[in-house]
Amino acid sequence: MSIKGGTNIDLSGATWRKAGDGPGRDSVEVALLPDGHVGLRDGKNPDGHVLIFTPGEWAAFTAGVQDGEFDRP
Repeated sequence: MSIKGGTNIDLSGATWRKAGDGPGRDSVEVALLPDGHVGLRDGKNPDGHVLIFTPGEWAAFTAGVQDGEFDRP
C-alpha cells in the first residue's frame, strides 16, 4: 500500500487489535505500523479499506478523542 508522499506501507505482517474494550461485533481495529504509522480498519470487514495515519495525524486524532471532540451532542 502506498500513502501520500509515496511511502510504501506493508500491511501483510500487521498485528491488528480491537480498539476499545466494548462488546459486540461493531468495532474498529488498529495496527501499529513501521515508522510510527497507524492503520485503522473496520473489524467486521478486515479485507476492506485501511486508513493509514502518520504519527502526527494519529496524535491529533487521539487528542481530539480524549478532548471529546467527536462526542455526540
